[in-house]
Amino acid sequence: MKKWICLLLFIFGALLTQAQQRRNLNFKYFGLTLHPKGDNNAELMPLNPDGKGYLVLNVGGSVGYEHFLVPGKFSVKAIQALYADCALRFAGFTHFGLRAVIFDIGRHSMNGGLGPTLVYRRNWSDLEGYTLSTSFFGGDPDDTWQYKMVWYAGEFEYNYRLSDRTDLSTSFVPGYPNIMSLSFGVRYWLKD
Repeated sequence: MKKWICLLLFIFGALLTQAQQRRNLNFKYFGLTLHPKGDNNAELMPLNPDGKGYLVLNVGGSVGYEHFLVPGKFSVKAIQALYADCALRFAGFTHFGLRAVIFDIGRHSMNGGLGPTLVYRRNWSDLEGYTLSTSFFGGDPDDTWQYKMVWYAGEFEYNYRLSDRTDLSTSFVPGYPNIMSLSFGVRYWLKD
C-alpha cells in the first residue's frame, strides 16, 4: 500500500508543477453522517437523535486544497479531515482525487470527483455492545485503529459564490449503502 500512496503523491505533485491555474483552500465543518439502513451499533452513538443511527452528528473539520489543471473544468484535490466519529472517538480520512466541474451557472456551481480515500478511527471493539460483524471497517479487535482504504471514493461539492474569492461550500460523500456524509464550510480562492 505504501507504493500506491507514494505513486499518488508523485502524480499529484507532478500535476501541480505542470499547471499554474486557479487554486483554492476549503475549510469545512464535518458534519453529519447518514446511515441509509440505520446501524446495528446505534446505541453507541451519543449524538444520534433518531436512536437507529440513520442520522448522526459528528464534531470536527476538514481542510482541502484544490488546484485546477484546466480552468473551470478539471482539478485535483486533497482533503484531510479529523473529527469525533459517531461514537465520539478520534477519526479521520485522507483523500486525493480528480475533479470535474458539473455546472457553473451564475453564483452556483457543482463539482464531482473520484479518488482513493483512507478512512480511519480508534477501534470500537472495546465499547460494550459493539457488533464487529456489521462494521464498515472490520479489523482485529486487539488493534488500536480500524481503517479502510476506499479506492473509488467520491464527492459532490455544491458552491454558492459570495464574492470573487469566497464561496459557501457543501460536500456530500455518497458512500451508499454504509456511510454517507455532509460537511459545510467555505471555499477561499487564492491569488494567482
